[in-house]
Amino acid sequence: MLMLKNLKQLIFSVEMKKKKRERNNSNILLRASYELFIGLNVILWRKRHRLFSLVSAVSGCLLLLLFAFSVFTPPPTATEHFLSHHPSAVKKTEVVESNFDMVFQVPASGGTLGRDLWSSSQSKFYYGCSNASKSFQSADMKTHPNRYLMIATSGGLNQQRTGIIDAVVVAYILNATLVIPKLDQHSYWKDTSGFAEIFNVDWFISSLSRDVEIIKELPRNERKAWIPRSMRVPRKCNSKCYQIRVLPVLNKKHAVELTKFDYRLSNRLETDLQKLRCRANYQALRFTDSILELGKILVERMRMKAKQFIALHLRFEPDMLAFSGCYYGGGEKERGELGAIRKRWKTLHVSNPEKVRRHGRCPLTPEEVGLMLRALGFGSDVHIYVASGEVYRGEETLAPLKALFPNFHSKETIATNEELAPFSSFSGRMAALDYIVCDESDVFVTNNNGNMARILAGRRRYFGHKPTIRPNAKKLYKLFLDRNNMTWDEFASKVRTYQIGFMGEPKEVKPGKGEFHENPDSCICQANGLKTPQEDDENSKERKEGAEVSDEQQQQQQQPLEEDPDWTDIFYLDKELPDVITKQEHPEVEGFFSD
Repeated sequence: MLMLKNLKQLIFSVEMKKKKRERNNSNILLRASYELFIGLNVILWRKRHRLFSLVSAVSGCLLLLLFAFSVFTPPPTATEHFLSHHPSAVKKTEVVESNFDMVFQVPASGGTLGRDLWSSSQSKFYYGCSNASKSFQSADMKTHPNRYLMIATSGGLNQQRTGIIDAVVVAYILNATLVIPKLDQHSYWKDTSGFAEIFNVDWFISSLSRDVEIIKELPRNERKAWIPRSMRVPRKCNSKCYQIRVLPVLNKKHAVELTKFDYRLSNRLETDLQKLRCRANYQALRFTDSILELGKILVERMRMKAKQFIALHLRFEPDMLAFSGCYYGGGEKERGELGAIRKRWKTLHVSNPEKVRRHGRCPLTPEEVGLMLRALGFGSDVHIYVASGEVYRGEETLAPLKALFPNFHSKETIATNEELAPFSSFSGRMAALDYIVCDESDVFVTNNNGNMARILAGRRRYFGHKPTIRPNAKKLYKLFLDRNNMTWDEFASKVRTYQIGFMGEPKEVKPGKGEFHENPDSCICQANGLKTPQEDDENSKERKEGAEVSDEQQQQQQQPLEEDPDWTDIFYLDKELPDVITKQEHPEVEGFFSD
Protein backbone atom coordinates (compact mmCIF):
# COMPACT_ATOMS: atom_id res chain seq x y z
CA MET A 1 0.00 0.00 0.00
CA LEU A 2 2.89 2.35 0.83
CA MET A 3 4.56 1.71 -2.54
CA LEU A 4 1.26 2.43 -4.39
CA LYS A 5 0.84 5.71 -2.51
CA ASN A 6 4.42 6.80 -3.39
CA LEU A 7 3.86 5.90 -7.03
CA LYS A 8 0.72 8.09 -7.20
CA GLN A 9 2.59 11.05 -5.69
CA LEU A 10 5.43 10.62 -8.21
CA ILE A 11 2.97 10.62 -11.16
CA PHE A 12 1.19 13.71 -9.82
CA SER A 13 4.46 15.65 -9.47
CA VAL A 14 5.53 14.76 -13.02
CA GLU A 15 2.22 15.99 -14.42
CA MET A 16 2.45 19.29 -12.51
CA LYS A 17 6.00 19.92 -13.84
CA LYS A 18 4.76 19.19 -17.40
CA LYS A 19 1.89 21.70 -17.12
CA LYS A 20 4.29 24.32 -15.69
CA ARG A 21 6.66 23.89 -18.66
CA GLU A 22 3.70 24.25 -21.07
CA ARG A 23 2.65 27.51 -19.37
CA ASN A 24 6.20 28.83 -19.60
CA ASN A 25 6.41 27.95 -23.29
CA SER A 26 3.09 29.71 -23.93
CA ASN A 27 4.30 32.82 -22.18
CA ILE A 28 7.50 32.80 -24.26
CA LEU A 29 5.49 32.49 -27.47
CA LEU A 30 3.14 35.30 -26.50
CA ARG A 31 6.10 37.52 -25.61
CA ALA A 32 7.80 36.73 -28.95
CA SER A 33 4.59 37.39 -30.88
CA TYR A 34 4.14 40.71 -29.14
CA GLU A 35 7.71 41.79 -29.93
CA LEU A 36 7.24 40.72 -33.58
CA PHE A 37 4.00 42.74 -33.79
CA ILE A 38 5.73 45.84 -32.42
CA GLY A 39 8.58 45.38 -34.89
CA LEU A 40 6.23 45.05 -37.87
CA ASN A 41 4.36 48.16 -36.84
CA VAL A 42 7.57 50.12 -36.78
CA ILE A 43 8.56 48.80 -40.23
CA LEU A 44 5.12 49.51 -41.72
CA TRP A 45 5.11 53.02 -40.33
CA ARG A 46 8.48 53.69 -41.98
CA LYS A 47 7.46 52.07 -45.32
CA ARG A 48 3.82 53.23 -45.35
CA HIS A 49 4.01 55.13 -48.67
CA ARG A 50 5.43 52.18 -50.61
CA LEU A 51 2.89 49.79 -49.00
CA PHE A 52 -0.11 51.90 -50.00
CA SER A 53 1.08 51.87 -53.61
CA LEU A 54 1.41 48.09 -53.52
CA VAL A 55 -2.09 47.61 -52.05
CA SER A 56 -3.59 49.90 -54.72
CA ALA A 57 -1.94 47.97 -57.51
CA VAL A 58 -3.11 44.62 -56.18
CA SER A 59 -6.69 45.93 -55.69
CA GLY A 60 -6.80 47.23 -59.26
CA CYS A 61 -5.73 43.85 -60.65
CA LEU A 62 -8.40 42.06 -58.62
CA LEU A 63 -11.10 44.44 -59.91
CA LEU A 64 -10.03 43.80 -63.52
CA LEU A 65 -10.18 40.04 -62.96
CA LEU A 66 -13.69 40.24 -61.44
CA PHE A 67 -14.93 42.38 -64.35
CA ALA A 68 -13.58 39.91 -66.93
CA PHE A 69 -15.16 37.00 -65.05
CA SER A 70 -18.56 38.70 -65.00
CA VAL A 71 -18.47 39.47 -68.74
CA PHE A 72 -17.38 36.07 -70.04
CA THR A 73 -19.30 33.86 -67.56
CA PRO A 74 -23.05 33.18 -68.22
CA PRO A 75 -25.46 34.41 -65.51
CA PRO A 76 -26.10 31.91 -62.73
CA THR A 77 -29.49 30.17 -62.64
CA ALA A 78 -31.72 30.72 -59.67
CA THR A 79 -31.55 28.04 -57.06
CA GLU A 80 -33.43 27.15 -53.94
CA HIS A 81 -30.74 29.02 -52.00
CA PHE A 82 -31.60 32.33 -53.69
CA LEU A 83 -35.36 31.78 -53.86
CA SER A 84 -36.06 29.93 -50.65
CA HIS A 85 -38.41 32.69 -49.51
CA HIS A 86 -40.42 32.39 -52.78
CA PRO A 87 -41.96 28.88 -53.05
CA SER A 88 -43.52 29.61 -56.43
CA ALA A 89 -40.22 30.74 -57.84
CA VAL A 90 -38.55 27.59 -56.55
CA LYS A 91 -41.12 25.47 -58.38
CA LYS A 92 -40.50 27.33 -61.63
CA THR A 93 -36.77 26.84 -61.24
CA GLU A 94 -37.14 23.14 -60.57
CA VAL A 95 -39.22 22.80 -63.73
CA VAL A 96 -36.45 24.42 -65.78
CA GLU A 97 -33.71 22.32 -64.22
CA SER A 98 -35.66 19.06 -64.36
CA ASN A 99 -35.59 18.97 -68.17
CA PHE A 100 -39.33 18.68 -68.90
CA ASP A 101 -38.88 16.73 -72.13
CA MET A 102 -36.92 14.03 -70.35
CA VAL A 103 -38.94 13.75 -67.11
CA PHE A 104 -42.62 14.46 -67.88
CA GLN A 105 -42.93 13.25 -71.45
CA VAL A 106 -46.54 12.40 -72.29
CA PRO A 107 -46.68 9.24 -74.43
CA ALA A 108 -48.89 9.03 -77.51
CA SER A 109 -50.06 5.58 -76.45
CA GLY A 110 -52.16 4.87 -73.43
CA GLY A 111 -50.07 1.82 -72.62
CA THR A 112 -51.12 -1.73 -71.75
CA LEU A 113 -53.03 -1.79 -68.47
CA GLY A 114 -54.38 -5.33 -68.51
CA ARG A 115 -58.02 -4.21 -68.36
CA ASP A 116 -60.79 -3.18 -70.72
CA LEU A 117 -61.06 0.59 -70.96
CA TRP A 118 -64.41 0.50 -72.70
CA SER A 119 -66.59 -1.57 -70.38
CA SER A 120 -67.08 -2.58 -66.78
CA SER A 121 -66.21 -6.11 -65.76
CA GLN A 122 -69.01 -5.93 -63.17
CA SER A 123 -71.84 -4.77 -65.44
CA LYS A 124 -73.07 -8.29 -66.21
CA PHE A 125 -74.10 -8.73 -62.58
CA TYR A 126 -76.64 -5.87 -62.57
CA TYR A 127 -79.62 -4.60 -64.56
CA GLY A 128 -82.23 -1.86 -64.37
CA CYS A 129 -85.54 -2.77 -62.72
CA SER A 130 -88.37 -0.30 -62.16
CA ASN A 131 -91.62 -2.28 -62.29
CA ALA A 132 -94.18 -1.43 -59.62
CA SER A 133 -94.88 -3.87 -56.82
CA LYS A 134 -98.25 -5.59 -56.44
CA SER A 135 -99.19 -3.22 -53.62
CA PHE A 136 -98.66 -0.13 -55.76
CA GLN A 137 -102.05 1.44 -56.47
CA SER A 138 -102.91 2.39 -60.04
CA ALA A 139 -104.00 5.88 -61.10
CA ASP A 140 -107.65 5.02 -61.69
CA MET A 141 -107.95 3.77 -58.10
CA LYS A 142 -106.36 6.66 -56.26
CA THR A 143 -106.67 9.88 -58.31
CA HIS A 144 -109.14 12.33 -56.80
CA PRO A 145 -111.38 14.40 -59.10
CA ASN A 146 -110.91 18.17 -59.22
CA ARG A 147 -107.38 17.96 -57.84
CA TYR A 148 -104.83 19.32 -60.32
CA LEU A 149 -101.09 19.78 -59.91
CA MET A 150 -99.10 22.14 -62.11
CA ILE A 151 -95.38 22.84 -61.93
CA ALA A 152 -93.07 25.48 -63.37
CA THR A 153 -89.60 24.07 -63.97
CA SER A 154 -86.34 25.97 -63.57
CA GLY A 155 -82.93 26.09 -65.21
CA GLY A 156 -81.59 24.38 -68.31
CA LEU A 157 -82.76 21.21 -70.03
CA ASN A 158 -81.47 18.62 -67.57
CA GLN A 159 -82.34 20.61 -64.47
CA GLN A 160 -85.88 20.91 -65.85
CA ARG A 161 -85.84 17.19 -66.52
CA THR A 162 -85.34 16.46 -62.82
CA GLY A 163 -88.34 18.67 -62.03
CA ILE A 164 -90.57 16.86 -64.53
CA ILE A 165 -89.59 13.45 -63.15
CA ASP A 166 -90.22 14.50 -59.56
CA ALA A 167 -93.54 16.14 -60.48
CA VAL A 168 -94.88 12.72 -61.54
CA VAL A 169 -94.09 11.32 -58.10
CA VAL A 170 -95.54 14.34 -56.27
CA ALA A 171 -98.79 14.01 -58.26
CA TYR A 172 -98.99 10.38 -57.14
CA ILE A 173 -98.33 11.33 -53.50
CA LEU A 174 -101.11 13.95 -53.62
CA ASN A 175 -103.56 11.70 -55.55
CA ALA A 176 -103.75 14.50 -58.11
CA THR A 177 -103.89 14.82 -61.88
CA LEU A 178 -100.69 16.24 -63.34
CA VAL A 179 -100.87 18.97 -65.97
CA ILE A 180 -98.04 18.86 -68.53
CA PRO A 181 -95.23 20.91 -66.92
CA LYS A 182 -94.23 24.37 -68.06
CA LEU A 183 -90.62 24.74 -69.14
CA ASP A 184 -88.48 27.65 -67.95
CA GLN A 185 -88.31 30.30 -70.67
CA HIS A 186 -86.81 33.09 -68.56
CA SER A 187 -83.54 31.67 -67.29
CA TYR A 188 -80.03 32.45 -68.50
CA TRP A 189 -80.48 30.50 -71.74
CA LYS A 190 -83.71 32.27 -72.82
CA ASP A 191 -85.01 29.18 -74.63
CA THR A 192 -88.63 29.67 -75.71
CA SER A 193 -89.24 25.96 -76.33
CA GLY A 194 -92.30 24.40 -74.76
CA PHE A 195 -92.60 20.85 -73.43
CA ALA A 196 -94.01 19.52 -76.72
CA GLU A 197 -91.09 20.96 -78.71
CA ILE A 198 -88.52 18.93 -76.78
CA PHE A 199 -90.39 15.90 -75.39
CA ASN A 200 -92.92 13.55 -76.92
CA VAL A 201 -96.10 14.56 -75.06
CA ASP A 202 -98.34 11.71 -76.17
CA TRP A 203 -95.73 9.09 -75.27
CA PHE A 204 -95.22 10.72 -71.87
CA ILE A 205 -98.94 10.59 -71.07
CA SER A 206 -99.56 7.06 -72.31
CA SER A 207 -96.40 5.58 -70.77
CA LEU A 208 -97.44 6.70 -67.28
CA SER A 209 -101.19 6.20 -67.64
CA ARG A 210 -101.27 3.33 -65.12
CA ASP A 211 -99.38 5.39 -62.52
CA VAL A 212 -100.57 8.99 -62.78
CA GLU A 213 -103.29 10.74 -64.74
CA ILE A 214 -101.71 13.40 -66.96
CA ILE A 215 -103.50 16.02 -69.07
CA LYS A 216 -102.16 18.60 -71.52
CA GLU A 217 -103.81 21.66 -69.98
CA LEU A 218 -105.90 22.67 -67.01
CA PRO A 219 -109.63 22.05 -67.70
CA ARG A 220 -112.38 24.64 -67.25
CA ASN A 221 -114.55 24.70 -64.17
CA GLU A 222 -118.19 25.36 -65.10
CA ARG A 223 -117.19 27.42 -68.12
CA LYS A 224 -114.46 29.20 -66.12
CA ALA A 225 -110.80 28.32 -66.02
CA TRP A 226 -109.39 27.12 -62.73
CA ILE A 227 -107.18 29.73 -61.10
CA PRO A 228 -104.27 27.77 -59.59
CA ARG A 229 -102.74 28.81 -56.29
CA SER A 230 -99.03 29.50 -56.78
CA MET A 231 -96.71 28.29 -54.01
CA ARG A 232 -93.29 26.87 -53.39
CA VAL A 233 -92.12 24.00 -51.23
CA PRO A 234 -88.74 23.57 -49.51
CA ARG A 235 -86.03 21.59 -51.16
CA LYS A 236 -85.90 17.84 -50.51
CA CYS A 237 -89.51 17.82 -49.33
CA ASN A 238 -90.65 14.25 -48.55
CA SER A 239 -94.11 12.65 -48.80
CA LYS A 240 -95.24 13.90 -45.39
CA CYS A 241 -94.01 17.38 -46.23
CA TYR A 242 -96.22 17.51 -49.35
CA GLN A 243 -99.20 16.14 -47.48
CA ILE A 244 -98.86 18.81 -44.78
CA ARG A 245 -97.95 21.81 -46.93
CA VAL A 246 -99.67 21.27 -50.27
CA LEU A 247 -102.60 18.91 -49.78
CA PRO A 248 -104.74 21.29 -47.68
CA VAL A 249 -104.31 24.04 -50.27
CA LEU A 250 -105.05 21.60 -53.08
CA ASN A 251 -108.28 20.49 -51.39
CA LYS A 252 -109.36 24.08 -50.98
CA LYS A 253 -108.29 25.60 -54.32
CA HIS A 254 -108.40 22.37 -56.43
CA ALA A 255 -105.44 23.59 -58.52
CA VAL A 256 -101.92 24.34 -57.30
CA GLU A 257 -98.85 25.44 -59.23
CA LEU A 258 -95.48 24.71 -57.63
CA THR A 259 -92.92 27.26 -58.84
CA LYS A 260 -89.18 26.85 -59.42
CA PHE A 261 -89.73 23.14 -59.19
CA ASP A 262 -86.26 21.65 -59.22
CA TYR A 263 -84.88 19.28 -56.59
CA ARG A 264 -87.99 19.83 -54.45
CA LEU A 265 -88.43 16.13 -53.71
CA SER A 266 -86.44 14.16 -51.16
CA ASN A 267 -83.76 11.76 -52.32
CA ARG A 268 -85.05 9.16 -49.87
CA LEU A 269 -88.51 7.81 -50.54
CA GLU A 270 -90.12 4.41 -50.25
CA THR A 271 -89.03 1.97 -52.94
CA ASP A 272 -92.22 2.07 -55.03
CA LEU A 273 -92.01 5.86 -55.33
CA GLN A 274 -88.34 5.62 -56.34
CA LYS A 275 -89.25 3.09 -59.01
CA LEU A 276 -91.92 5.49 -60.28
CA ARG A 277 -89.19 8.09 -60.57
CA CYS A 278 -87.22 5.67 -62.73
CA ARG A 279 -90.19 4.85 -64.97
CA ALA A 280 -90.76 8.55 -65.55
CA ASN A 281 -87.08 9.17 -66.28
CA TYR A 282 -85.97 6.14 -68.27
CA GLN A 283 -89.19 5.15 -70.03
CA ALA A 284 -91.66 8.03 -70.23
CA LEU A 285 -89.46 11.06 -71.00
CA ARG A 286 -88.61 10.66 -74.68
CA PHE A 287 -87.39 13.38 -77.02
CA THR A 288 -89.39 14.43 -80.06
CA ASP A 289 -88.90 12.46 -83.27
CA SER A 290 -86.95 15.27 -84.94
CA ILE A 291 -84.43 15.42 -82.06
CA LEU A 292 -84.13 11.63 -81.91
CA GLU A 293 -83.53 11.38 -85.66
CA LEU A 294 -80.67 13.88 -85.75
CA GLY A 295 -79.23 12.45 -82.54
CA LYS A 296 -79.19 9.01 -84.15
CA ILE A 297 -77.40 10.44 -87.21
CA LEU A 298 -74.72 12.01 -85.01
CA VAL A 299 -74.10 8.71 -83.21
CA GLU A 300 -73.89 6.81 -86.51
CA ARG A 301 -71.34 9.28 -87.86
CA MET A 302 -69.21 8.86 -84.76
CA ARG A 303 -69.42 5.06 -85.18
CA MET A 304 -68.24 5.45 -88.77
CA LYS A 305 -65.14 7.23 -87.51
CA ALA A 306 -64.38 4.75 -84.74
CA LYS A 307 -65.80 1.56 -83.35
CA GLN A 308 -65.64 3.05 -79.86
CA PHE A 309 -65.56 6.69 -78.78
CA ILE A 310 -65.52 8.92 -75.72
CA ALA A 311 -68.10 11.63 -75.11
CA LEU A 312 -66.79 14.50 -72.99
CA HIS A 313 -69.05 17.01 -71.27
CA LEU A 314 -66.36 19.66 -71.06
CA ARG A 315 -68.38 22.41 -69.29
CA PHE A 316 -65.67 25.07 -69.54
CA GLU A 317 -67.89 27.95 -70.62
CA PRO A 318 -67.46 31.47 -69.18
CA ASP A 319 -70.69 31.29 -67.16
CA MET A 320 -69.59 28.06 -65.46
CA LEU A 321 -66.19 29.44 -64.53
CA ALA A 322 -67.66 32.75 -63.34
CA PHE A 323 -70.28 31.09 -61.16
CA SER A 324 -67.82 28.65 -59.62
CA GLY A 325 -65.45 31.45 -58.64
CA CYS A 326 -62.45 29.55 -59.99
CA TYR A 327 -59.28 31.16 -61.34
CA TYR A 328 -57.09 29.71 -64.11
CA GLY A 329 -54.07 32.01 -64.24
CA GLY A 330 -55.27 34.59 -66.77
CA GLY A 331 -54.37 37.59 -64.63
CA GLU A 332 -56.44 40.75 -64.36
CA LYS A 333 -58.03 40.16 -67.76
CA GLU A 334 -59.55 36.87 -66.63
CA ARG A 335 -60.62 38.32 -63.27
CA GLY A 336 -62.30 41.22 -65.03
CA GLU A 337 -64.10 39.11 -67.64
CA LEU A 338 -65.38 36.44 -65.27
CA GLY A 339 -66.05 38.94 -62.50
CA ALA A 340 -68.40 40.88 -64.77
CA ILE A 341 -70.38 37.69 -65.53
CA ARG A 342 -70.44 36.71 -61.85
CA LYS A 343 -72.26 39.95 -60.95
CA ARG A 344 -75.41 38.52 -62.55
CA TRP A 345 -75.90 36.45 -59.40
CA LYS A 346 -76.16 39.05 -56.63
CA THR A 347 -76.48 36.48 -53.87
CA LEU A 348 -73.10 34.82 -54.44
CA HIS A 349 -70.51 35.16 -51.71
CA VAL A 350 -67.06 36.54 -52.44
CA SER A 351 -65.12 33.77 -54.10
CA ASN A 352 -61.93 32.21 -52.77
CA PRO A 353 -60.48 30.55 -55.91
CA GLU A 354 -57.76 28.66 -54.07
CA LYS A 355 -60.22 27.21 -51.56
CA VAL A 356 -62.76 26.30 -54.26
CA ARG A 357 -60.15 24.48 -56.36
CA ARG A 358 -58.61 22.79 -53.31
CA HIS A 359 -62.02 21.35 -52.45
CA GLY A 360 -62.44 19.92 -55.94
CA ARG A 361 -65.19 22.34 -57.01
CA CYS A 362 -63.46 23.69 -60.12
CA PRO A 363 -63.74 22.09 -63.57
CA LEU A 364 -60.48 20.72 -64.88
CA THR A 365 -58.95 22.63 -67.77
CA PRO A 366 -59.20 20.91 -71.18
CA GLU A 367 -55.48 20.09 -70.93
CA GLU A 368 -55.94 18.51 -67.49
CA VAL A 369 -58.85 16.42 -68.79
CA GLY A 370 -56.63 15.21 -71.63
CA LEU A 371 -53.78 14.29 -69.29
CA MET A 372 -56.17 12.40 -67.02
CA LEU A 373 -57.53 10.38 -69.95
CA ARG A 374 -54.05 9.57 -71.23
CA ALA A 375 -53.00 8.45 -67.76
CA LEU A 376 -56.07 6.21 -67.58
CA GLY A 377 -54.92 4.49 -70.77
CA PHE A 378 -56.61 6.26 -73.70
CA GLY A 379 -54.18 6.82 -76.55
CA SER A 380 -54.00 9.61 -79.12
CA ASP A 381 -55.90 7.50 -81.65
CA VAL A 382 -59.11 7.65 -79.56
CA HIS A 383 -61.98 9.69 -80.99
CA ILE A 384 -63.62 12.21 -78.64
CA TYR A 385 -67.01 13.86 -79.04
CA VAL A 386 -67.10 17.09 -77.04
CA ALA A 387 -70.45 18.30 -75.73
CA SER A 388 -69.90 21.93 -74.91
CA GLY A 389 -71.01 25.46 -75.49
CA GLU A 390 -68.58 28.27 -76.17
CA VAL A 391 -65.33 27.38 -74.38
CA TYR A 392 -63.66 30.20 -72.47
CA ARG A 393 -60.84 31.60 -74.63
CA GLY A 394 -61.84 29.25 -77.43
CA GLU A 395 -59.12 27.57 -79.45
CA GLU A 396 -56.35 28.80 -77.17
CA THR A 397 -57.87 26.78 -74.33
CA LEU A 398 -58.70 23.74 -76.47
CA ALA A 399 -55.30 23.50 -78.19
CA PRO A 400 -53.58 21.29 -75.54
CA LEU A 401 -56.52 18.85 -75.51
CA LYS A 402 -56.56 18.66 -79.32
CA ALA A 403 -52.81 18.04 -79.30
CA LEU A 404 -53.33 15.04 -77.00
CA PHE A 405 -56.41 13.80 -78.89
CA PRO A 406 -56.38 15.03 -82.51
CA ASN A 407 -59.58 13.11 -83.36
CA PHE A 408 -61.74 15.85 -81.86
CA HIS A 409 -65.41 16.17 -82.79
CA SER A 410 -68.59 18.04 -81.86
CA LYS A 411 -72.10 18.28 -83.26
CA GLU A 412 -70.96 21.34 -85.23
CA THR A 413 -68.20 19.36 -86.96
CA ILE A 414 -70.13 16.18 -87.80
CA ALA A 415 -73.47 17.76 -88.74
CA THR A 416 -74.13 20.31 -91.46
CA ASN A 417 -75.42 23.82 -90.81
CA GLU A 418 -78.63 22.87 -92.58
CA GLU A 419 -79.15 19.89 -90.26
CA LEU A 420 -78.58 22.00 -87.16
CA ALA A 421 -80.61 25.01 -88.32
CA PRO A 422 -83.95 23.93 -86.73
CA PHE A 423 -82.21 23.48 -83.36
CA SER A 424 -79.37 26.02 -83.23
CA SER A 425 -81.48 28.89 -81.85
CA PHE A 426 -82.73 26.79 -78.92
CA SER A 427 -80.26 25.83 -76.21
CA GLY A 428 -82.53 23.08 -74.86
CA ARG A 429 -82.81 21.32 -78.21
CA MET A 430 -79.06 21.58 -78.81
CA ALA A 431 -78.46 20.16 -75.33
CA ALA A 432 -80.83 17.29 -76.18
CA LEU A 433 -78.61 16.35 -79.15
CA ASP A 434 -75.53 16.27 -76.93
CA TYR A 435 -77.49 14.23 -74.38
CA ILE A 436 -78.21 11.52 -76.98
CA VAL A 437 -74.61 11.25 -78.18
CA CYS A 438 -73.24 11.21 -74.63
CA ASP A 439 -75.75 8.54 -73.63
CA GLU A 440 -74.80 6.33 -76.59
CA SER A 441 -71.02 6.77 -76.16
CA ASP A 442 -68.87 3.90 -74.97
CA VAL A 443 -67.28 6.05 -72.26
CA PHE A 444 -68.80 9.24 -70.89
CA VAL A 445 -66.51 11.76 -69.19
CA THR A 446 -67.96 14.59 -67.15
CA ASN A 447 -65.97 17.63 -66.06
CA ASN A 448 -68.35 18.91 -63.39
CA ASN A 449 -70.96 17.44 -61.12
CA GLY A 450 -73.87 19.30 -62.71
CA ASN A 451 -77.30 18.28 -63.86
CA MET A 452 -76.38 16.67 -67.19
CA ALA A 453 -73.55 14.76 -65.52
CA ARG A 454 -75.82 13.43 -62.77
CA ILE A 455 -78.74 12.56 -65.01
CA LEU A 456 -76.53 10.73 -67.52
CA ALA A 457 -74.51 8.95 -64.82
CA GLY A 458 -77.74 7.53 -63.40
CA ARG A 459 -79.08 6.59 -66.82
CA ARG A 460 -75.87 4.79 -67.77
CA ARG A 461 -75.97 2.86 -64.49
CA TYR A 462 -79.56 1.84 -65.17
CA PHE A 463 -78.84 0.69 -68.74
CA GLY A 464 -75.89 -1.62 -68.21
CA HIS A 465 -73.37 0.37 -66.18
CA LYS A 466 -71.55 1.84 -69.15
CA PRO A 467 -68.34 3.55 -67.94
CA THR A 468 -68.84 7.08 -66.67
CA ILE A 469 -65.67 8.87 -65.57
CA ARG A 470 -65.87 11.67 -63.03
CA PRO A 471 -62.57 13.40 -62.22
CA ASN A 472 -61.61 13.11 -58.57
CA ALA A 473 -60.82 16.81 -58.71
CA LYS A 474 -59.98 17.15 -55.04
CA LYS A 475 -57.09 14.69 -55.34
CA LEU A 476 -56.09 15.53 -58.91
CA TYR A 477 -55.76 19.23 -58.05
CA LYS A 478 -52.50 18.73 -56.11
CA LEU A 479 -51.21 16.20 -58.62
CA PHE A 480 -51.57 18.60 -61.54
CA LEU A 481 -49.74 21.32 -59.61
CA ASP A 482 -46.79 19.00 -58.97
CA ARG A 483 -46.75 17.05 -62.22
CA ASN A 484 -43.53 18.59 -63.54
CA ASN A 485 -41.63 17.25 -60.55
CA MET A 486 -42.26 13.59 -61.36
CA THR A 487 -41.98 11.18 -64.24
CA TRP A 488 -44.94 10.37 -66.46
CA ASP A 489 -45.16 6.85 -65.07
CA GLU A 490 -45.40 8.20 -61.52
CA PHE A 491 -48.06 10.71 -62.58
CA ALA A 492 -50.13 8.11 -64.47
CA SER A 493 -49.95 5.65 -61.58
CA LYS A 494 -51.28 8.26 -59.15
CA VAL A 495 -54.09 9.29 -61.51
CA ARG A 496 -55.26 5.67 -61.80
CA THR A 497 -55.15 5.32 -58.01
CA TYR A 498 -57.08 8.52 -57.38
CA GLN A 499 -59.74 7.59 -59.94
CA ILE A 500 -60.72 4.35 -58.20
CA GLY A 501 -64.35 4.83 -57.26
CA PHE A 502 -64.90 7.48 -59.94
CA MET A 503 -65.16 5.27 -63.03
CA GLY A 504 -68.86 4.34 -63.03
CA GLU A 505 -68.45 0.84 -61.65
CA PRO A 506 -71.40 -0.79 -59.86
CA LYS A 507 -71.67 -0.11 -56.13
CA GLU A 508 -69.24 2.81 -56.28
CA VAL A 509 -71.76 4.89 -54.34
CA LYS A 510 -73.36 3.48 -51.22
CA PRO A 511 -77.14 2.95 -51.51
CA GLY A 512 -79.05 6.04 -50.43
CA LYS A 513 -76.02 8.30 -50.75
CA GLY A 514 -75.91 11.28 -53.04
CA GLU A 515 -78.64 12.46 -55.38
CA PHE A 516 -81.11 9.82 -56.58
CA HIS A 517 -81.02 10.81 -60.26
CA GLU A 518 -77.28 10.06 -60.21
CA ASN A 519 -77.46 6.92 -58.11
CA PRO A 520 -80.86 5.23 -58.67
CA ASP A 521 -79.99 2.28 -56.44
CA SER A 522 -83.65 1.35 -55.81
CA CYS A 523 -83.99 0.67 -59.55
CA ILE A 524 -80.89 -1.49 -60.04
CA CYS A 525 -81.17 -5.21 -59.36
CA GLN A 526 -78.63 -7.99 -59.20
CA ALA A 527 -78.86 -10.95 -61.55
CA ASN A 528 -80.19 -14.08 -59.84
CA GLY A 529 -77.70 -16.86 -59.15
CA LEU A 530 -74.67 -14.66 -59.81
CA LYS A 531 -72.25 -13.48 -57.16
CA THR A 532 -69.97 -10.57 -57.77
CA PRO A 533 -66.26 -10.77 -56.90
CA GLN A 534 -66.93 -8.23 -54.13
CA GLU A 535 -69.51 -10.52 -52.57
CA ASP A 536 -67.13 -13.46 -52.66
CA ASP A 537 -64.57 -11.33 -50.82
CA GLU A 538 -67.20 -10.23 -48.31
CA ASN A 539 -68.32 -13.82 -47.72
CA SER A 540 -64.77 -14.93 -47.02
CA LYS A 541 -64.34 -12.06 -44.57
CA GLU A 542 -67.61 -12.98 -42.89
CA ARG A 543 -66.46 -16.55 -42.41
CA LYS A 544 -63.25 -15.28 -40.84
CA GLU A 545 -64.68 -12.49 -38.73
CA GLY A 546 -68.09 -13.87 -37.87
CA ALA A 547 -70.03 -11.37 -39.95
CA GLU A 548 -69.73 -8.59 -37.39
CA VAL A 549 -71.22 -5.19 -38.15
CA SER A 550 -68.63 -2.43 -38.04
CA ASP A 551 -68.90 0.52 -35.66
CA GLU A 552 -69.46 2.85 -38.58
CA GLN A 553 -72.37 0.76 -39.88
CA GLN A 554 -73.92 0.65 -36.41
CA GLN A 555 -73.77 4.43 -36.19
CA GLN A 556 -75.42 4.77 -39.59
CA GLN A 557 -78.17 2.39 -38.56
CA GLN A 558 -78.84 4.38 -35.40
CA GLN A 559 -79.07 7.70 -37.24
CA PRO A 560 -82.47 8.84 -38.57
CA LEU A 561 -83.01 8.91 -42.29
CA GLU A 562 -82.02 12.35 -43.45
CA GLU A 563 -80.40 13.84 -46.50
CA ASP A 564 -76.74 13.32 -47.17
CA PRO A 565 -75.06 16.44 -45.70
CA ASP A 566 -72.28 16.27 -48.29
CA TRP A 567 -74.70 16.69 -51.16
CA THR A 568 -74.95 20.29 -52.28
CA ASP A 569 -78.32 21.74 -53.23
CA ILE A 570 -78.35 22.07 -56.96
CA PHE A 571 -80.40 24.77 -58.54
CA TYR A 572 -80.17 27.59 -60.97
CA LEU A 573 -80.13 31.09 -59.51
CA ASP A 574 -81.91 33.88 -61.33
CA LYS A 575 -80.73 37.44 -60.92
CA GLU A 576 -82.63 37.69 -57.65
CA LEU A 577 -83.67 35.09 -55.11
CA PRO A 578 -87.34 35.23 -54.13
CA ASP A 579 -88.16 35.89 -50.48
CA VAL A 580 -89.42 32.32 -50.12
CA ILE A 581 -85.90 30.91 -50.28
CA THR A 582 -84.28 31.38 -46.91
CA LYS A 583 -80.67 31.20 -45.87
CA GLN A 584 -81.39 27.88 -44.19
CA GLU A 585 -82.46 26.43 -47.54
CA HIS A 586 -79.55 27.96 -49.41
CA PRO A 587 -76.61 28.51 -47.07
CA GLU A 588 -73.98 28.60 -49.78
CA VAL A 589 -73.63 28.02 -53.49
CA GLU A 590 -70.36 26.25 -54.16
CA GLY A 591 -70.75 25.50 -57.85
CA PHE A 592 -72.79 26.37 -60.86
CA PHE A 593 -74.67 23.13 -61.43
CA SER A 594 -76.42 23.75 -64.72
CA ASP A 595 -76.60 22.04 -68.08
